[in-house]
Amino acid sequence: MVLTIALCLYVFTASYLLTGLIRRYALKKRLIDIPNLRSSHDVPTPRGGGFAVVIVFLSTIIGLTVIYELEADPHTIAVLILSSALIAGIGFWDDHQPLAAKWRFLVHFIAATGALFLLPELPGIQLFSWVLDSSIILFFFYSLMLVWLLNLYNFMDGIDGLAGVEAMTTAGAAVLLLGLQGQMYWALITLLLAACVGGFLVWNWPPAKIFMGDACSGFLGFILGLMALMTSISGGLNMWCWWILMSVFIVDATTTLCRRIMRGEIWYQAHRSHAYQILSRRLNSHKKVTQSVLAINVFWLLPWAYVSVVYEAWAPLICIVAMAPLCVAVLKLGAGTTND
Repeated sequence: MVLTIALCLYVFTASYLLTGLIRRYALKKRLIDIPNLRSSHDVPTPRGGGFAVVIVFLSTIIGLTVIYELEADPHTIAVLILSSALIAGIGFWDDHQPLAAKWRFLVHFIAATGALFLLPELPGIQLFSWVLDSSIILFFFYSLMLVWLLNLYNFMDGIDGLAGVEAMTTAGAAVLLLGLQGQMYWALITLLLAACVGGFLVWNWPPAKIFMGDACSGFLGFILGLMALMTSISGGLNMWCWWILMSVFIVDATTTLCRRIMRGEIWYQAHRSHAYQILSRRLNSHKKVTQSVLAINVFWLLPWAYVSVVYEAWAPLICIVAMAPLCVAVLKLGAGTTND
């Protein structure tokens, strides 16, 4: 316990200090997000601070694996580190010199399919009394899932503190549930991720002094997706549980994407039609939206995620129940239908 607390304090402090250094670097190199008609912010703000989360988290995991020879399969940890580092790398490049969408997606699919190919197995998906366990279908589905999760995190990182709070609460809830399942190694890894994000969030809390950047937002979506797969393989948490925990981002981003495609819009083009963006304009506050997401994750989604672990056979129905009010909310807000 003492070691765990010390590690959390270390990664929190390291992430906080490194974010401050990156902020100075971004100001010096003029890596600034300038407000425009499709922005949700009004003040020019440096970007890329989330890269501190990537550096501190991955270096800590490498150190723990080498020094303490933790119980996880080193091969599995290598897959997690290398594939997520590739995602962070392409995001870092895009933060400095914007890349065409086709090249970003190519790297995303290479990282996703490479990680899946190297995993020892792919977890089946419980559908009531039946389990989907076709390797081909699962490989295709999980490839799309990983690519979508990393991109939806990019899309949802649009107001102060939102992506950081989502990652912290998702990881924090997973820590609790993994601990209850006796999965202490994965609980530690997930706890360290939450602590790293916490150090950055001090700077990113509304009003943000620095933005996360694609290097970190894509990394967070991808790493949470990989953790979902790996903890499902280990028997810790099923996939439905993870989808419930990430419901706010999944529902808003997916609904917005589908409605924009139906309207004939270029789906990957910058816009302000996500439900959280619309709500932040109506409330004239980033903080209120971010705090609302925190409350939803803790008081609504975490209890349902726990129920999905206890009653795994009923997890698909539990997931629908958990997501249904969120779907109604984003539809009523007009997600994907307006930029006003």
